[in-house]
Amino acid sequence: MTRRLLPLLFVAGLLVPVASAQSDGPRMPAAEAAVRATLDALFDGMRAGDSTAVRDVFHDDARLHTAGGPSDTAGVSETPVDAFVAAVGQPRERVWDERTWDVEVRVDGPLASAWVPYVFYRGDERSHCGVNAVQLVRGPDGWRILQLTDTRRQACDVRPEVQKSR
Repeated sequence: MTRRLLPLLFVAGLLVPVASAQSDGPRMPAAEAAVRATLDALFDGMRAGDSTAVRDVFHDDARLHTAGGPSDTAGVSETPVDAFVAAVGQPRERVWDERTWDVEVRVDGPLASAWVPYVFYRGDERSHCGVNAVQLVRGPDGWRILQLTDTRRQACDVRPEVQKSR
């Protein structure tokens, strides 16, 4: 009897972890989830017009750049972080709503990089779209944005679930 039961118990032992892994679904590693939380805090702060929340996601030495220009040339312009933070906090009638999808995050120790396709709305009006290339560093207070470079254009393939209906 024991000889017959042993192989059955062995197979059952192998199947239990497989079944529980399938029921949990895919999980994002903790470091990647923490990076995403920092990025989400930036966009949530922009929507809320909360300059304090937006400033909190940036490293003290952070830099903001826009890459591109006419015909996708390699022009680069810089916006001081404090100027961006002040602009976010200005009262406005139309919400700044930056929506993202298919975000890719890579982490190596205290350094993370994120590729963030986005579409930017002012209120219900689509302003522009592009990609944010973001480098973050992990410090005592968690992940902070060290560098954010974006592209801006009018034509993008925007996922239907992030588009606003007019």
